[in-house]
Amino acid sequence: MAASGIAKERPLKSDTSCRRQRKGAAQPKAPSPGFNPAESPLAWLARRQGKDGRAMVDAAQLQAGERLRADFTRANLTPRVTSRWSEVSGAGTPEAFTDMVLAAKLRVSRALTAVGPELSGVLLDVCCFLKGLETVERERGWPARTAKVVLCLALDRLAGHYGITATATGRDRTPMRAWQATAAETSSGQ
Repeated sequence: MAASGIAKERPLKSDTSCRRQRKGAAQPKAPSPGFNPAESPLAWLARRQGKDGRAMVDAAQLQAGERLRADFTRANLTPRVTSRWSEVSGAGTPEAFTDMVLAAKLRVSRALTAVGPELSGVLLDVCCFLKGLETVERERGWPARTAKVVLCLALDRLAGHYGITATATGRDRTPMRAWQATAAETSSGQ
């Protein structure tokens, strides 16, 4: 073979060695389920700018709305998409609820009470049920672009309830607190 100008064939690596190398290499992790900003109408509004160049929903409003959504999800208040075929013992009884679920339900209830019955429906539709503004306007029979105004009012009240503000306020620095002995105490030896 060497005389005819054809080089000797190199032995090929076996498939198993390639698999071993791939297993040992760092594999990218699959994204864990959780918050997806692409599905939130509130995050979409925060990314969009109005005619004045400002975001349609500011950072404090976005944070308040997402906090309500997180509590709503933790409270297991989201509607089921499919049937539940497995029977869980105690399902539907008070013993089935954990402290975390009950605390989240209480936080949602307090937040919606603080916002008021006039505005809480829009918050639930947009922040928790992830309905778009056009859908909310069509379902309620509102004129175009009114849902955004009502939503911003509701988010402002919600941010006030949570104590979230767009700007930080307070003192620039705290007064110094130190104990110092008086000159009389140090000279007398006390």
